[in-house]
Amino acid sequence: MNLHEEILKLRTRRQLFKDSITGLGTIALASLLSEDLPAAGPEREPADPLCPRAPHFTPRARNIIYLHMAGAPSTLDMFDYKPRLNQLNGEYCPESYIRGQQFAFIKGKPKLLGSPHRFAPRGDSGQMMSDVLPHLATVADDLAVIRSMYTDQFNHAPAQLFIHTGSARLGRPSMGSWLSYGLGTENRDLPSFVVLVSGSAAPDGGASLWGSAFLPTVHQGVQLRSSGDPVLFLSDPAGMSRRQRRRSIDTIQALNQLQLETVGDPEILTRIAQYEMAYRMQASVPELMDIAQEPPAVHAMYGTRPGEKAFANNCLLARRLVESGVRFVQLYHWGWDQHGNDQSNDIRYGLINRCQETDRPIAALIQDLKQRGLFDETLIVWGGEFGRTPMNEERNGSKWLGRDHNQHAFTIWMAGGGIKRGISYGATDDLGYHAVEDRMHVHDLQATILHLMGLDHTRLTYRFQGRDFRLTDVFGKVVKELLA
Repeated sequence: MNLHEEILKLRTRRQLFKDSITGLGTIALASLLSEDLPAAGPEREPADPLCPRAPHFTPRARNIIYLHMAGAPSTLDMFDYKPRLNQLNGEYCPESYIRGQQFAFIKGKPKLLGSPHRFAPRGDSGQMMSDVLPHLATVADDLAVIRSMYTDQFNHAPAQLFIHTGSARLGRPSMGSWLSYGLGTENRDLPSFVVLVSGSAAPDGGASLWGSAFLPTVHQGVQLRSSGDPVLFLSDPAGMSRRQRRRSIDTIQALNQLQLETVGDPEILTRIAQYEMAYRMQASVPELMDIAQEPPAVHAMYGTRPGEKAFANNCLLARRLVESGVRFVQLYHWGWDQHGNDQSNDIRYGLINRCQETDRPIAALIQDLKQRGLFDETLIVWGGEFGRTPMNEERNGSKWLGRDHNQHAFTIWMAGGGIKRGISYGATDDLGYHAVEDRMHVHDLQATILHLMGLDHTRLTYRFQGRDFRLTDVFGKVVKELLA
């Protein structure tokens, strides 16, 4: 091979095209012919982006309710019983725990902090749970408690993005968007992915936690509100009748269709679908969101009060949504960041307050789904974005009790569709700082959730900017020990 020609290939495009002209012609011809071949590459985008799609294999669950406790609850005080930590309460932590480690707020050499709450085995399965969860204890035999979760992130926004989008950086689709893209919708009058937010603030990761990023925007989460207008900007403009609204939308859709035929941009299909969905939601959503229709016994079970912005109301709405065919329902409840700065985020007080807001309605949700025959087809996931340290933070000499962020170990639980009941999986060390047995990474959790919905996480991909993306990036494995 001529050395001069080899150098030119590295320096100019002209030499490359000269040497590749025959190959480029072959590629172009193959591209033209491929549209007529029976197995020519990946499946085309359907004309309707929300049409139901077949899963990769038989699913174990049809719907998901994901309960995210934004701020990262201290599962050391809820699910991960550590008698050794209680014995060493107040002593300086081992040097190995702080050497080379990053903390959000801890400085110097902190002291160990035992849990102020009492633990006991619950149910026939003997799940260890603390007394801050009296209602969840009644359904302990329905839970698969995973005590060996770990993540790559130790600050809230990146960790929330990581667990919901598979990346700590902005710009990746959320899990609900991936499921909507992979499976479509079961109810044409409702979104396939719905978000409900409660607590005194929104989650740190913001709306990117339910965004669709580079997926068609019809797959992004639709935030519904349990008080006021269910969906912002959905109502007809003042003075416009339903008939006028329908004619206006038909005209806009005709223009969109002409534009689609002209430029072929698939995002126009999304726009068409969203206009139609919004019109249908004007009738379906207000009725669905009216939980006052529920009988008094249901309100007593959940502790709901119609018209309020509350986690209990959102749990009841989640049941109504999956009952109506919504594929993925995401609940965010903010306020679990118990650093011990003051009484409101002390693990003796703030943690109890958050549990009082969530414990009863979560147990009611499980019981309600079971009564209605929906439990075995609905996957429920509960957890935060990371764990908390077994050391007392004592920021600025605070006398309140609190724990700093810990990426090395935390607990989540799963229940319902396709999950074993009444089991414990994995374990942390004697002080609850590191996951040491059957460690389960965030990508493993994502892969397992997709598997339960009938999707292979390595095949659920979308080509963007020249490469195939997926929720689990290039990682993740299905944890089969959790599957029923």
